[in-house]
Amino acid sequence: MKMLALIATAAALALPLSVTAQTAPAKATAKPAAKPKAQPKKRQVTRAAAKAVEEVTPINDDPNVVLTEADLEVAKRIHTGKIQCELGADVTVTADEKKPGFFTISTKGARYRMHPVESRTGAIRLEDGRAGAMWLQLGNKSMLMNQKQGLRLADECQAPQQTAFADDMKKNPPKSLFDGADAPQK
Repeated sequence: MKMLALIATAAALALPLSVTAQTAPAKATAKPAAKPKAQPKKRQVTRAAAKAVEEVTPINDDPNVVLTEADLEVAKRIHTGKIQCELGADVTVTADEKKPGFFTISTKGARYRMHPVESRTGAIRLEDGRAGAMWLQLGNKSMLMNQKQGLRLADECQAPQQTAFADDMKKNPPKSLFDGADAPQK
């Protein structure tokens, strides 16, 4: 019984102390925040200087890539030159004169060395395995993607041949897959 009375008394004395501890304002013990040191200014690289460095920097050439005759036939169908894309972007596709079937594809700040890769869909596909980039050329448009970064670098790119093909598709739209086969003519 004495033990129970002793515990009750201790609790009664501790209760007011815990309430005041919860309501008492906290004292400012933290030091004032130190001012951040001034960062040295980074040297600005001009766009012209970056382009000059990019042009003389060699692109990785994978010696293990061997193109088949089918790959070389696909390479003949690649549209080359400066190709306009959406949002004012452009992509330049240049065939390698020393190694048939290889291409240099460049756009703002990026350059890739690509070669044809077989496609099950019939689309023309160039890849740069090391950089993870891919150029996909369809009948009416092309696009440049970086698969490692998960980015589409350029979209709705159209060479003159692709623009003509797209216009023809508007005039004579392809048959929908849901329409079914044509009835046999009698």
